[in-house]
Amino acid sequence: MAYESMHEKTPVGEIKILKLPARTALEAVSDDHYFEENNGLFRKLFGYISKHDLAMTTPVEADIEPGKMRFFVGENDLQKPRPNTNTVTVRDLKPMTVVAIGVRGGYSAENFEKYQRKLLNWLGNNPNYEQAGPAYAVYWDGPFIPWFLKRSEVHLPIHLTTKKSSPSKPSN
Repeated sequence: MAYESMHEKTPVGEIKILKLPARTALEAVSDDHYFEENNGLFRKLFGYISKHDLAMTTPVEADIEPGKMRFFVGENDLQKPRPNTNTVTVRDLKPMTVVAIGVRGGYSAENFEKYQRKLLNWLGNNPNYEQAGPAYAVYWDGPFIPWFLKRSEVHLPIHLTTKKSSPSKPSN
């Protein structure tokens, strides 16, 4: 089954800067850590898109703490009614720049933390950028894909640094 993609996959192990467009998200929230609640969040969102006849898109995004999961509304469904419910909120997201790293393997807290550290290390080595928000997970594959084939990403919102460098002193 082919799904509409919101952006291209970041190749495994590659770090790159992505400019994400404005998007309409369907979001389910939990008070718990994402990895304790992911199936419950998925069920809420899947129930919502099924009830409102909205197509599944890829990828799915997840904030880790507190746990949130976002599905995105594809272009063909933007004109359909999308009411807020007790379990799903419709959000219009502004364009955003992220640094992303592609990941292969299971969707786990350990993998998320490992690749988040790689992005934070990248950020430390690229002083022209500053962190603009918490890292989040991006999942491309469904639950029936074997763990060793699953593709995901970690995204870290960034923006160009606003720090001005000090003028250098003239040499004598």
